[in-house]
Amino acid sequence: MSTTRGAAGRARPYQHAASHRRRDALVLGLRVAVGGAMLTILMRRVSFDTLFPESADHLTALEVVLGLALMLSSFVLAAWRWQRVVSVLGEHVRLSTLSGFYLAGQFVGNFLPSTIGGDALRVRRLSVHLDKPEVAFASVAIERLTGFIILPMLILVGMLARPSLFSEGNAARLALLTAGIALAVLVVMLILAAHPQVGGRFDETTGWTRFIGAVHLGLERLMADRQRIVDVLVASTVYQLTVVGATYFAAKSLDLDVPLLAVVAFAPAVAAIQVLPISLGGLGVRETAFAVLFAPFGVSNGQALGLGLLVYAMTLVASLAGAPSFATGSRQQSHQREQARQVREA
Repeated sequence: MSTTRGAAGRARPYQHAASHRRRDALVLGLRVAVGGAMLTILMRRVSFDTLFPESADHLTALEVVLGLALMLSSFVLAAWRWQRVVSVLGEHVRLSTLSGFYLAGQFVGNFLPSTIGGDALRVRRLSVHLDKPEVAFASVAIERLTGFIILPMLILVGMLARPSLFSEGNAARLALLTAGIALAVLVVMLILAAHPQVGGRFDETTGWTRFIGAVHLGLERLMADRQRIVDVLVASTVYQLTVVGATYFAAKSLDLDVPLLAVVAFAPAVAAIQVLPISLGGLGVRETAFAVLFAPFGVSNGQALGLGLLVYAMTLVASLAGAPSFATGSRQQSHQREQARQVREA
């Protein structure tokens, strides 16, 4: 009987892993199907001769290069934002180290979406580096939360700076709805994580709930120091504006006559919408959002499709910078884990 139970116990982890693989494959298939369906619907309304401009010159190439440079710079700025959050949690990690982790996460998130998410990789790398998994988790969670503040802020600032955007029909409604939902999600998450009777209940726990406690303590520290709040929000704003700049140059390279303030207002809405986990890499979602938001400026469905694909291509090319960090970091951290295991056994 004991032998049978032992065999069943050993088989259980393999069954659990197989179940996870089946679930991941199903989720991936659904995301591919949803993104493909949205692209198909959009492409049926596209005149493909408007997808990209008929002629390109040196200025077009320069605009693409500038957009790509800004996209790559945004990854380093995102790592800087992450560093500000890590410091709030009482740890100091060099920007070069966090940039390597962030770039590796971007590479994984954009090229290996069926295996492990980019944020999960960042948490894993930082937890090994600090030997504090809960701090690593909290830093990534809080860093992500800042986007729920800055993206709606940019949408509102852009629209207030150009009041005519409020009268742009479906585009204005979609942008304002996106800002409202993002702010509502932020408020709910802050209440749950920061409330002493909710997130605070897990401050002293030792199981997986310690991760919730770490987020709670991080938010407490952040909200107790105005200078830290300013530091994090400034870093997040600079990062998001850099992404907006990359989108603006992508639009200019396609000869799209979209005002800069419209890009400031509506590109963050696209960024917020495309993170919905319903497609692969935001494909289909991003292009449809561009089609709705930029339609008032004479951007056709074909041009919106071209813009979405160009922004995605810029992201992919910039993400390639994370390939060396992903490869070398995996070897280094495997070595670190092996050393830690040997120390524990000794």
